[in-house]
Amino acid sequence: MQGFYGGGMSEQVLLLNATYEPLKVVPWQKAVQLFFQGKVEVVETYDRKICSVHLSMKVPAVIRLYRLVTFRHVRQMVKFSRETLFARDCYSCQYCGKRFERHELTFDHVVPAARGGPKTWENIVTACRRCNHRKSGKTPDEAGMRLLRKAHRPFWSPAILVMMNLNSRAPKIWADYLFDPSRAVLVSGAFDTL
Repeated sequence: MQGFYGGGMSEQVLLLNATYEPLKVVPWQKAVQLFFQGKVEVVETYDRKICSVHLSMKVPAVIRLYRLVTFRHVRQMVKFSRETLFARDCYSCQYCGKRFERHELTFDHVVPAARGGPKTWENIVTACRRCNHRKSGKTPDEAGMRLLRKAHRPFWSPAILVMMNLNSRAPKIWADYLFDPSRAVLVSGAFDTL
């Protein structure tokens, strides 16, 4: 499938669980592959088309798995990294509660690494530089600081928020699938106006 209407394509596709919960973001090529393998249904499409000699179809925007991926497997899909940590914490300092740009954030070991604190989801939180400096090798209690939320392994894939942050805007067509009030995932104002 080489030819495209409208030039080169860089569309990303939102992959949903069978229950319509967002799992991750995949390239459009992977979405088409999953569709032809019979693993997903196309729920929403972009206006652009993919054309070959024998086929013409709209580019998928949102796809849904036919088979349920249990949350145990979803948790395993969440790779621990600076980006996924910041996404889990909604780009907010877990001490002062203020929201920051990615370059203004750092991560903090709740139990300092020098005291044997592990590099795990349950011991690392997002912190602004000021709060991280203030805590400086102490526990929150010793520094007179309080964590706003207990650190935890994510129950959802922060790949969505990571992609939104990297691309600055999520496609508007994804809006109905990303908001989940039970998890308070920040997505308001994060959509293209197109």
